[in-house]
Amino acid sequence: MFFALCLGRAVGRGFLGVSPPAWRGLFAGETFGPCLRLTALLCILTTGVITLSAAFSVQRSAVVSQTFPVPLSVSTASTQPHVAFVPSPASPFSLRASLQESPGVLTPPPHYASLSSPQPRSEGVSRLFATSSSTNFSDEPFDVTIIGLGVGGHAAALHAAALGLKTAVVSGGDPGGTCVNRGCVPSKALLAAARRVKMLRNKHHLSAMGLQVEGEIKVDPTGVGNHARGVVDKVRSGLVSSLASHGIALFDARGVMDGEPGRVVLERTAGSPASLPPFLRTKNVILAPGSLPFIPAGVTFDDAQHQVMTSDTCVSLPWLPSEICIVGSGYIGLEFMDVFTSLGSEVVMVEAGPRLLPGVDKEVAKLAERLLLQQFKERPVKLYTNTLASQVRPLGPKGEAPVEVQLTDAQTKESKGKIYPDACLIATGRRPNTEGLGLDSLGVTLKRGGFIPVDACMRVLKHAPEGDEKPEVIRGVYCVGDANGQMMLAHAASAQAVAAVETIAGRPRTVNVKHIPAACFTSPEIAFIGDTEEAAMELGAKDGFEVGKSVSHFRANTKAIAEGEGEGILKVLYRKDTGKILGCHMIGIHASDLIQECATAITNDISVKDLAFTVHTHPTLSEVVDAAWKKAVGMNAH
Repeated sequence: MFFALCLGRAVGRGFLGVSPPAWRGLFAGETFGPCLRLTALLCILTTGVITLSAAFSVQRSAVVSQTFPVPLSVSTASTQPHVAFVPSPASPFSLRASLQESPGVLTPPPHYASLSSPQPRSEGVSRLFATSSSTNFSDEPFDVTIIGLGVGGHAAALHAAALGLKTAVVSGGDPGGTCVNRGCVPSKALLAAARRVKMLRNKHHLSAMGLQVEGEIKVDPTGVGNHARGVVDKVRSGLVSSLASHGIALFDARGVMDGEPGRVVLERTAGSPASLPPFLRTKNVILAPGSLPFIPAGVTFDDAQHQVMTSDTCVSLPWLPSEICIVGSGYIGLEFMDVFTSLGSEVVMVEAGPRLLPGVDKEVAKLAERLLLQQFKERPVKLYTNTLASQVRPLGPKGEAPVEVQLTDAQTKESKGKIYPDACLIATGRRPNTEGLGLDSLGVTLKRGGFIPVDACMRVLKHAPEGDEKPEVIRGVYCVGDANGQMMLAHAASAQAVAAVETIAGRPRTVNVKHIPAACFTSPEIAFIGDTEEAAMELGAKDGFEVGKSVSHFRANTKAIAEGEGEGILKVLYRKDTGKILGCHMIGIHASDLIQECATAITNDISVKDLAFTVHTHPTLSEVVDAAWKKAVGMNAH
C-alpha cells in the first residue's frame, strides 16, 4: 500500500510535472474518509490515458475501475506539455456524496468522463468533456445543471459542488465566457501594459523623482496583444482546473429548454463529441448565457481588417491605429480610450448622452472628464456629447483608407458632419445572449431589450412585474449574470449565482444591486457603490431625512503624494440622523481596491459614526477612506 502511494506521488509529480489538487487529496486519503480503503496504481500509457483502479470496501465489497483520458497539449507559450485533468462526479473522487445518500451501500454513479482527442476552443487550452456512449443520463438527474460557463456559471457550479449538489455545466463556448476571454481579464492586461508605457513616457513625472529615461519608448502591438492572450490562457486554465478539483461534469454543447420540466436538451456545437447524450435530467437549471456586444444600426464591420471593432475583437489589440473613434463612453469605452491614448493613438469619443460616464455621479464624472481627457496635453481626447454615430463604414483596406463616421445630433437628428479616423471601436453596451434558449417553451415573456425577468432570488418569472404584481415563478429555473440585466458586471453575476444556489439548497438569499460596487479601470481609476448624490437627495426628500456629504482628497494622502498620484476625491453620502451610508463615489489611484471598504460598510449597515473610529494603517491609501468617515462626524483627519 505504501509503495503504491509513493509510486502514485512520484508519477503525478515527477513524470507529469504537475500535482493536481484532486490527486493530492486522493493519495493523502483525504477524499474517501476513514471508512474506505484505497489501493491505486497509476500508469502513464502511450495514448496519454491515466488508468485508475481502486478497490473499496464499505460493508459490501465493490470493485470499480475507472479510466480517465488525460489530453496532453503543448501551449504556444512553452515547450512543456500542459496537462488538463477534469474528473467527473461519476469518478471515485465524488463517491463521498453517494455514500452519504446511501449509507453502507456503494453504488458508483455512471461513468461519464471520456475524451480520446482534445478539441480545444482556444489556443493552448484543453478541455475534458463529459460524454458517454453507454449511459442513460436520465436515470439519475443532476441536482443543478448550469447553462453557460462564464463568471456567473462558474461561480454557480463551484458553490453547488461545495454544498454537495450533483452538478453539471453545459457550455459550447470558451470556458470563462466574456469576462475571461474578451472582457475583464484581457482588458486589464492591456491596461497594465498601457499604464507602464504612460509612466515611462511621462518624463516630468519621472524627473520629479530624480529618474531619467533615455531614448524612445516603443510599443509592439503584437507583443502587447500576446501578453493579454497569455493572461487569458492562465486564467482560463485555472477555471477549468477548478471544475476538475470539485468533480463537476462539463458537457460541450448548447443547452436548450424544451418545456419539459427537469430536462435540458443538448444541441451539438463544433466541438461536441460523438457520444454526446441527447438531454440531461436535472432538478434545477441555472441560466447563465451571458451577453453579446450591442451593435447600433448603420454600422458596417470588416472582420478581416479590424478597422471597425467591438470590444470582443479589439481586446486582442489586432493593430494600433494612429487615430481611433470610440463610440460610447461607459466603462468599456473609457478603458479602451485609456489604452489607446497611452499607447500613442489619438482618440475621438462619441457619446449619445450629455456627458461622459452616463449613470455615474455627476461630480465624479465631471472630474473624470478633466483628468482622463486632458492627461496628454499634446493630444487631448476630443469628446462629442449628445451625438450619435449614425453610420460607420470602412472606405477601403486598412492603412490605405480611413473609416467614415457620420455624426448626428442625438436630439434633432441633424447632421453634425463626418470624421475620418483610421479605426472605430463600437462600445455601446451589451445585449443578453438569450436567443435559442427555449424560454418561450416555458412561457417566459422577455423584458425590454431581451432580458430574462427574475425575482430577488434569481428565480425566473413568467414576465416582468408591474407595480405590486407578483408574477408566477418558473419552478426550478434561475437566471444569473448579464442575461437578467440587473447589473451587467462579472462580480454581480457571481453574487447572483451564489444567491441562486443558496435558494436551491433551501436557504433563500437575495441580491441588492445597491450593495454591489463597480469600477472603471482607467488611470486614475473610478469606483462607486450605492446612490448618486442626486438619487440620495431625492430619497431624502421622499422619506424626510437630511443627506450628509463628506469629501476627502487624495492630494492630502501621504501615500498618494509619495506616488505622485494626488488627483482624485472620495465622496460619501449618508443620512445625518442615523449615519447610514447611502453611497460612495471616488476617482483616484487604486479606487477599485478602496471601494471595497465602502461596500463592506454598506452591506453590513455600519454607520459613519462607527467607521470613524476604525484604525487604518499609515501610510496607506486607505486613509483616504478613513478621512471621509471622520469628516462625516466632525472629526479632523491628519
